[in-house]
Amino acid sequence: MKPKLDDVAKLANVSKTTVSRVLNKRGYLSQETIDKVYDAMAKLNYQPNTVARQLYNKKTQIIGLIFPTVTNPFFGELVEELEKKLYLQGYKVIIGNSMNDPEKETNYLNQLLSNQVDGLIVGTHNRDIEQYKNDNLPIVAIDQIMNEDIPIIESDNYLGGQLATERLINKGAKKIIHTSGPDYLNSPTYRRRLAYEDKMREHGLNPISYSVDFNIPYEDKIQIFNRIFKEHPDVEGIFASNDLDAALIMNIAKNYNKKLPEDLLLVGYDGTKIMRTVFSELTTIIQPIDEISTKAIEVLNDRMENKDTLKEYIFPLQFGKAVHVKFNQDNLYN
Repeated sequence: MKPKLDDVAKLANVSKTTVSRVLNKRGYLSQETIDKVYDAMAKLNYQPNTVARQLYNKKTQIIGLIFPTVTNPFFGELVEELEKKLYLQGYKVIIGNSMNDPEKETNYLNQLLSNQVDGLIVGTHNRDIEQYKNDNLPIVAIDQIMNEDIPIIESDNYLGGQLATERLINKGAKKIIHTSGPDYLNSPTYRRRLAYEDKMREHGLNPISYSVDFNIPYEDKIQIFNRIFKEHPDVEGIFASNDLDAALIMNIAKNYNKKLPEDLLLVGYDGTKIMRTVFSELTTIIQPIDEISTKAIEVLNDRMENKDTLKEYIFPLQFGKAVHVKFNQDNLYN
């Protein structure tokens, strides 16, 4: 009787999935496991189905992008860069706005998998979705921790938090408040808050953080930002976790007769082109979207070719050409 894949798995003492991964050179396996599978194949004189393998390995030239929402300037600019660069490499792109809804994200993932995408680039917060545990699907994450095997592309969130906080302190602010993402998110962006807290304590100042969930309506955000001014009327500086929140805070500050930068110092985070154009007076930490998108595609290509990749790729924030802090409030930083 002609040996089957089940027979190879049994003799090698591995699962059928592992045998399939060895045959199709997908996923990450030890050399010992690979040798065991090939030894079992030789002993059984097992011949893989060449046609099936060719169909399995056929590339669709489709990449899936799943992000919370492209209406957010940072994600919108990032997705735009990813799509342009993938197109130049011959890929078609399917984009899903998950709105951080696990059910919606799962549906998108199922649709993408049914279309047999070659890989995924994701920036969502729902890390426990079963499809992200698919060893045969190359995935790269941006600013999110999905699982232990999926590489992360990010800017140096901790350094960004240090720079923002230190600038406010150096200009004389002592009562500085930080608006951060929700505590439950397992994301490298949380390092911004850690850096803020460390820098405040280093200067003998009391850190005060307000958690602002990315998903909540703007009306709810406005309530939180109003609370900041009501509960801390003596606030001198605010480090906002993103530029959209910073823009809202700028408007709300006017209701409390606080002028920027005379009465309130404000630093945002992300520095997208649209925000720097529309809110030219906003001081912000600029993320290297061009470099992040280029590296994400590079790492995804490596994953699709079964090359080794790092766990994290961190782009340093610096005063320079690649990434820099833009000081638009001249009298704040001169």
